[in-house]
Amino acid sequence: MKNYGRLLLHIRPYLKQLVLAIICTIIAAGANLYLPWIIKDMIDKVLAQGDMAMLNVICVGVVVVFIIRGIFYYGQSYLVSFIGQKVVIDVRELMFRKFQRMPMAYFDKHQTGETMSFITNDVAAIQTALVDKLIEIVTESSILIGSIVFMFYLDWKLTLLTMVVVPLVGQAMKIFGRKLKRNGTVIQERMADITSFLQESISSIRVVKSFAREDYEIGRFQNENLLNFQAAMKNVQLTSLLTPTVEFLAAVSVTLIIWFGGYEVISGVMTAGSLVAFLTYAVNLANPVKRLSRLYGSLQKAMAAIDRVFMVLDLPEAIQDKPEAEDLPPIEGHVSLEQVNFEYKEGVPALSDVTLEAQPGQMIAFVGPSGAGKSTIANLIPRFYEINSGVIRIDGHDIRDVTLHSLREQIGIVPQETMLFSTTVRENIRYGRLDATDEEVEAAARAANADGFIRELPEGYDTRIGERGLSLSGGQRQRMSIARAILKNPRILILDEATSALDTESEKIVQAALDKLMVGRTSFVIAHRLSTIFNADQIYVIEGGRIKEHGTHEDLLAAGGLYSHLYNIQFKKSAV
Repeated sequence: MKNYGRLLLHIRPYLKQLVLAIICTIIAAGANLYLPWIIKDMIDKVLAQGDMAMLNVICVGVVVVFIIRGIFYYGQSYLVSFIGQKVVIDVRELMFRKFQRMPMAYFDKHQTGETMSFITNDVAAIQTALVDKLIEIVTESSILIGSIVFMFYLDWKLTLLTMVVVPLVGQAMKIFGRKLKRNGTVIQERMADITSFLQESISSIRVVKSFAREDYEIGRFQNENLLNFQAAMKNVQLTSLLTPTVEFLAAVSVTLIIWFGGYEVISGVMTAGSLVAFLTYAVNLANPVKRLSRLYGSLQKAMAAIDRVFMVLDLPEAIQDKPEAEDLPPIEGHVSLEQVNFEYKEGVPALSDVTLEAQPGQMIAFVGPSGAGKSTIANLIPRFYEINSGVIRIDGHDIRDVTLHSLREQIGIVPQETMLFSTTVRENIRYGRLDATDEEVEAAARAANADGFIRELPEGYDTRIGERGLSLSGGQRQRMSIARAILKNPRILILDEATSALDTESEKIVQAALDKLMVGRTSFVIAHRLSTIFNADQIYVIEGGRIKEHGTHEDLLAAGGLYSHLYNIQFKKSAV
């Protein structure tokens, strides 16, 4: 219950509402406890003694009790729901904040659907545990405790006899609870698998349809669905076994009450009304125990989700600001990598002893085979990953000694695959600088050769472009990405094969926009087509995570090395 205790700490800001909710719950539960006492007085005083005054009191009392119960039940439900919803919102926000701070390495290893499942399915399970189950736990516990108190008042010996079965009930719940929690973890994992599958399958729907694999995907989904069904039925099986076990033990307790209570009534130790009231309280005792056993099963399932949530919240944030980190001042754009080594996976080097330098305003190009380490170098400059050894400096500042926000604010990235948001064109470009005016947004679009096609859209800059901007062509999306980078106005620019996925006509338009963007900035260009980097100040040829050669285009051609080989392959094909 450690993590459940941690979850309850999130109730602290709503302590006043919690106290009021507990008071309302206790009073509402207390109203239920008055009814057996009414039965006792009805039998012993009204029926046995013909007391009309007591009959009138009982009738008025019943009406008053139900009015009080209704008022405080409303207060209890509203306040506990308010607290539960607030805590769920807070936890969901904490989860989102956590994922925003997690390093890229985390997202490399975890599917998007799995990450989404933590915030949706697991937090929804927490909501059930806090809102619905917490109300029931407090209500049933109040009835349980109140019933025991009244039972002791009526006959302490009979009460002690009834309590004999309590340890047996506790042991049964403990045994089943362990199994329910383990199975609850499986259920949450199965739901995460389904969410991951859905995200992957739906986002790849074009591929699915192009290969006519609809039936294949349906089969995969059926398999995931079946695994989830099996886990859910295991939970039902355990819960269904727990409830009759508790009910049987409760029946044993009631049997003892009937026998020993009947004996005391016959002996004159106890009145008939007191025995009936005692039996009613015993039933009140049995019902909460039975319901609490069901709640315990549901709570154990929710506990698995709570454990998963706190597992994420407790994950170390590998890349974060040092306590003494300072903001990176406005930079000129001098970048150097000194003997940098990096591994994605321990023991498997991705970069080895990489040393290079870029002067302010220079264009630096990276070329080489796929998987050589070109994009890795580009990802290390904005500190998306932490280097294993060596140092990366910008204007003489070690990037590990400055705040991440101030570092990344001065770096612009135009990736190969542009990610746009399902909002308007204007807001997508403004993402580069949130305080930009409409005029500045439109000026950036003009500089990126994007203003023309944007104005032809149904609502111009206010057109909503849909999920990931798929209603636009690849070249249009890329020009919007460039406009976003222009608006940001970074001193360092990273172009990660920004034109490789475009057709020839789109490439020319986008390349013209990129040429404008690179003027006066330190630019790192990862090149697929060598024709785009002939004018680079320095070209670094990467192979196997190492720099094999570097120099200008002419120098490298004259050297006759790997660059010359790559050049000949591309341009011989072009000539053919």
